[in-house]
Amino acid sequence: MVGMLAVSRAGHDRDVCYLIVAEEGERVYLADGVRRKYASPKKKNKRHIQPVHSGISEQELRELSENPADADTKIKRWIKLYQKQNV
Repeated sequence: MVGMLAVSRAGHDRDVCYLIVAEEGERVYLADGVRRKYASPKKKNKRHIQPVHSGISEQELRELSENPADADTKIKRWIKLYQKQNV
């Protein structure tokens, strides 16, 4: 699931689009580049999200971890592109 775009289906952030940056058991860590940065992702139960798009490639995911200073800008861009395509 890491690298996929997902929409929150429960909680105060319902209908917000995120990038899954990490996975740990039944939890995923989500970042949107605005409210939740790559350095401090939101922890959420897998049952409370809906994966919506394949997201980013393995190479792009490696680039995020290698250069976290630029990660939030890239995450915002990917989410914005996905939302433009699906409006």
